[in-house]
Amino acid sequence: MARKITCGLIQASNPLFTTDDLPEKIKSDAIEKHLSLIEQAAAKGVRILCLQELFYGPYFPAEQNPKWYELTEKIPEGPTTKLMQELARKHGIVMVVPIYENVMAGVYYNTAAVIDADGKFLGKYRKNHIPHVHPGFWEKFYFKPGNLGYPVFQTHYGTVGVYICYDRHFPEGARILGMNGAEIVFNPSATVAGLSEYLWELEQPAHAVANGYFVGAINRVGREMPWNIGEFYGKSYFCDPRGRIVAQAKRDVDEVVVAEIDFDMILEVRNVWQFYRDRRPETYGDIERLLP
Repeated sequence: MARKITCGLIQASNPLFTTDDLPEKIKSDAIEKHLSLIEQAAAKGVRILCLQELFYGPYFPAEQNPKWYELTEKIPEGPTTKLMQELARKHGIVMVVPIYENVMAGVYYNTAAVIDADGKFLGKYRKNHIPHVHPGFWEKFYFKPGNLGYPVFQTHYGTVGVYICYDRHFPEGARILGMNGAEIVFNPSATVAGLSEYLWELEQPAHAVANGYFVGAINRVGREMPWNIGEFYGKSYFCDPRGRIVAQAKRDVDEVVVAEIDFDMILEVRNVWQFYRDRRPETYGDIERLLP
């Protein structure tokens, strides 16, 4: 029996706000907007759905301001995880939900909660690679590097892995996700036009080919004031294990991207491209030895 599963990605602009707005108000508006988009995804028959990085706020690492620590939540005890569990149960969908995680006072992670189609919390992934780049990507001010490795999550519909934004520039974790059994890897992101746009449609299809799995790549849209660090260009997409983009959003609109994913293709591709068989890990020791 073919394993064809309808998957979805949500890309969206942040609702209008001013820097005088309280973080909790900004968060509430963003969640309210996403509720409508989640309903759209459910109406389209989506069974696995991923939201964008820091979905319930602006891309606040554009500045260094401790007020944004107010957006942190516990996982899974916090209200956003609980709300998404209710929606997952209501619609029978698996959800990957990026949340600014509070572990203890002063210790925060860029995290994605994974919720099964029956509403069960399956676990979380914490972003491992944290950029701190001028101008406008001051993430080390907000996030501690992840400490949970590269887990995968066995859901009702398939085995899901998560990589978050800047992680996508590092092939090592992408390989581990494949070796851990990921059938589809979601990369919720917030990236602006410039050097990264060229890489957007290059790196992740390459991960898909090298590791023989599907990738769902998400980027928000619009310009966020007052920082205006650049245009979040959208162009969210799914690609298959052959590296082909099979569905893609437009550049500048809120959109639910939907694709029918045929998980049987993974075996078909891996039986041709035997990258896992032909790996030579015993020859790769220099990766660590040569690092400065």
